[in-house]
Amino acid sequence: MRSITLIGLALILGTQGLLAQESNASTAPIAGFRASDDYILQPLDLLQIRVFQEPEMDREVRMSGEAAVMLPLVGRVSLAGLTIRQAEELVQGLYDRDYLVNPQINITVLEYARRTVNVLGSVGNPGEIEFPREEGLSLLDAISRAGGFTRLADRRKIRLTRQTESGEAENFIVDADRMIEGASTDQWILQTGDLIFVPERFL
Repeated sequence: MRSITLIGLALILGTQGLLAQESNASTAPIAGFRASDDYILQPLDLLQIRVFQEPEMDREVRMSGEAAVMLPLVGRVSLAGLTIRQAEELVQGLYDRDYLVNPQINITVLEYARRTVNVLGSVGNPGEIEFPREEGLSLLDAISRAGGFTRLADRRKIRLTRQTESGEAENFIVDADRMIEGASTDQWILQTGDLIFVPERFL
């Protein structure tokens, strides 16, 4: 994950605040993304799957909306939530179990699915923000890419809205001032389709 420079942070963030609390919003942290992690495969990624010394098994396949692919012999395989390395191990295990002896699997992403979030409210350039290729995107990085906070932004009550697996909207309230000054260890890492809203302060 590309880090925001100290200069950029200084421009968009200010003094320390307290974690905002709202009765209808959760403040649970979201799991962090580490730069050393493999890329996590996304729905609609275009993959090249090669089986060493078995060219008739090679395929170029686009993942479905449920992050699944169709492969020779084994049929439908779900790769949801897997890194490239984990996907290779899964496919290797499927072929090794019934069809091939010690197969060697190589998976390459030929085309990355477009991943975006929306940043609205009191930022310089509200709108859609695209994820960097092969990288995660933090809430602060997304705000920076959206032009940073305006003068009237309430940096202590940023609302992050995310759709759960059941289709319901879940809200989080994030204190950016607390995060940047190191008072909070939470890493707010975004998912495709997240909505970030930066409200204005009441003067």
